[in-house]
Amino acid sequence: MQQQKRFLALDVFRGMTICFMIIVNTSPDGAHTYAPLLHAQWHGFTPTDLVFPSFLFAVGNALSFVMPKWEHASTASVLAKIFKRTLLIFILGYLMYWFPFVRLDKATGEYAFYPFEKTRVFGVLQRIALAYCFASLMIYFFKFRTAAIITGVILLLYWPVLYFFGDAADPLSLHGNAVLKLDLWLLGPDHLYHGEGVPFDPEGLLSTFPAIGNVVAGFWVGKFLQQKGGTYEALTKLMLAGFALLVLAHFWNYSFPVNKKLWTSSFVLQTVGIDCLLIAAIVYIADIQQKTSWTPFFQVFGKNPLFIYLLSEVLVILWNVFRLPSGTTVFKWLYDNIFIYLASPYFGAFVQAVLYMLLCWAVGYWMDKKKIYVRV
Repeated sequence: MQQQKRFLALDVFRGMTICFMIIVNTSPDGAHTYAPLLHAQWHGFTPTDLVFPSFLFAVGNALSFVMPKWEHASTASVLAKIFKRTLLIFILGYLMYWFPFVRLDKATGEYAFYPFEKTRVFGVLQRIALAYCFASLMIYFFKFRTAAIITGVILLLYWPVLYFFGDAADPLSLHGNAVLKLDLWLLGPDHLYHGEGVPFDPEGLLSTFPAIGNVVAGFWVGKFLQQKGGTYEALTKLMLAGFALLVLAHFWNYSFPVNKKLWTSSFVLQTVGIDCLLIAAIVYIADIQQKTSWTPFFQVFGKNPLFIYLLSEVLVILWNVFRLPSGTTVFKWLYDNIFIYLASPYFGAFVQAVLYMLLCWAVGYWMDKKKIYVRV
């Protein structure tokens, strides 16, 4: 029963992450989106910046339940599972950005094949795949203490790497950081994200290395809860660990600013600290207090997280790529003709994003009722 409730806490935590992720990713009008639902422009932190690292944290948490099974399997079979899952998630992420393989040619007004030379290589699922792969290999081949030390070294080394290999004038700037320089050297500008106004990928290769820390931390929390159970003593230690990480992040921020797009080491400590407090609160409410009436809603997301996330992204991509005869997108048309009139443009954008999240939830609910669970 206790193990089941820890799975419940994991499903709820993961489900809350997906729920919030869909809302912040699907605002129909960025100019009229509440500030907490936007990423920090550069240095700084908003609630939205917590979403992605929380998903990595949940990946590590789930890994703690899988690792004991791997102890009784051959090394070859374990490596096959790790690399297969890594490859599948990476390819799914890559194809998602390329989909539906056509784009509107503004010059001709017709849809044309979107060439491979313009596709984005790195992204959210790609980072999840790589961080999962590195963390799994470390934890499988080494004792957890060794894996934790390696992770700590990565976080410490990432600090001078960004300063020494970035532009001397401002090594942490958008145009002069080492993350951008490595991605430009490896891939060139056409394979990078252009949402910042310039070629720069917030999920670049170099900044993926500190993201391993979020997965390893999630593994430790999952293992800790399995060993100690949902007791007051265990949750107190977990909350103290979260508070200590927040304090460290606060002081490190003065010399190595919290920055989601560079995934700075202080950002890792801050997000892990908050996640420790959040999952401790969930375990306290659902396990110790036995208050679970609110959990089924989030479990729907937590049981099919990858599928629901892909569904939410693919639908929005289709509605943004294929336009109405007027030239506007379906998503923007709904906002301009219906939701913008709800109280204020900001509230209308929020309501539309929430309703879209509920549409994705309804699909997940149907899948849960049919016992359909998509795994990779």
